[in-house]
Amino acid sequence: MQKSIKFIVVFESITALGLILFWAGFFMIGLAPATPPPCYFVFEHSFPLPDLILAAALIVTAWQLSKGAPLGKTMSLVCAGALMFLGILDFSFNIQNGMYTISAIDTILNAFINLWCVVFGIWIAVKLHGAVKG
Repeated sequence: MQKSIKFIVVFESITALGLILFWAGFFMIGLAPATPPPCYFVFEHSFPLPDLILAAALIVTAWQLSKGAPLGKTMSLVCAGALMFLGILDFSFNIQNGMYTISAIDTILNAFINLWCVVFGIWIAVKLHGAVKG
């Protein structure tokens, strides 16, 4: 297995786990800013289902990639698009609603999540560009 494919497998798995842990923390320990904007919870509550579907897709994708199955590359590209969309949508909400200015920890957490999704999604797309034959 190529080094870049191994990297993708590992980080798709970590990303899936991160999504699951974020939502577990959000609902079980109240992982939310102390002073969120009024629309924060309505916005956030629209994400658990698509995020958990993405997490499941990332797990299956990592498994397929690790086996060398062509479906792994195709699904990685699908997940890359979903990650980029998720990161940009979240960035758009955060910048419009002052989420990066609430506190240092909120800034770091939100910026990291947004950057991770967009950069990792782009990285997957670049690495697997042309890998899927029609």
